[in-house]
Amino acid sequence: MNNSPASPVAQAIRERRSIRQYKSTPVPQELLLSLMNTANWAPNHALREPWRFIQYKGAARETFTEAVLGAMSKEERQKYEIQRRKEYMTIPVHLIVVMPEDPRDKQWTEDFGAVCSWIQSFQLAAWEQGLGVVWKTNPYMFAPFFREAVGVAPGEKIVGVLHIGYPEVIPPAKPRTPAEARLTVHE
Repeated sequence: MNNSPASPVAQAIRERRSIRQYKSTPVPQELLLSLMNTANWAPNHALREPWRFIQYKGAARETFTEAVLGAMSKEERQKYEIQRRKEYMTIPVHLIVVMPEDPRDKQWTEDFGAVCSWIQSFQLAAWEQGLGVVWKTNPYMFAPFFREAVGVAPGEKIVGVLHIGYPEVIPPAKPRTPAEARLTVHE
């Protein structure tokens, strides 16, 4: 194992955490756009830039919250509505990241990889600026009610919903499996 000091990139990768508790401090739109434009440099095949974004902040968080709640079953809504409403109205920004559903397997795989790279790049750039992000892939993303309510078109896939804000709590690091434990080498 290399004991030399980590580069800034390696340090950011190791120190970034998924944040689930946020301060109520608003996130400036200029900062969000700057981070999004930085993430636009993520690798993507043929420069297709297969990403699109739907953002909810401020009073519009109510629309996002209603879309999530509307995607729940009656039983789920009775059980979780108060908790989810409080949670989603506290998170400063919800960013839905969408990609086109290319029917060609190769292009779909390339586009999905590119959008995932965009999300990781955004998370790292945000962390560097003191912002926390959690990348969610909850069942509501697949519900027709949610998709329609937030403006996801037929032929598009939600790759993730990013919750963004200044961290209230930063969780400790969890151990990672060394690469050697999962590596098969052919020489």
